[in-house]
Amino acid sequence: MKVPRRKPTDAELGILSVLWSLGPSTVRQIAEHMDREAGYTTILKLLQIMTEKGLVVRDEAARTHIYTAAYTQDQTQRQLVTDLLERAFDGSAAKLVLQALAASRTSPEELAEIRKLLRGAGAPAANDGTKPGGSQ
Repeated sequence: MKVPRRKPTDAELGILSVLWSLGPSTVRQIAEHMDREAGYTTILKLLQIMTEKGLVVRDEAARTHIYTAAYTQDQTQRQLVTDLLERAFDGSAAKLVLQALAASRTSPEELAEIRKLLRGAGAPAANDGTKPGGSQ
């Protein structure tokens, strides 16, 4: 699994969110979906930067270029959380989770999902080629 090396900015995350939702899209489709005042040229410039950063892939086969997210939403979120975990929480997942839970109201459904994940965390993981602790 490829992991993005360059972190997206907030504006770039907005575009990625559209691409994850719509799938491969033109600049116009992205701009219309975002319904932004910035418009077409701003979205185009951001996509050009994102292409250089390796965050999106541009298909130039047709007259109208099609952009696709280079990484899945899960891969991008994992990279951002890993960066935050290392920079702000000294690598402690427990500290990060406690702060996340304290920062906003958590629904009963979310708490049930967290409990389910925690129960499963103690079970032996399937052999996916990684060493204990998630490193390879």
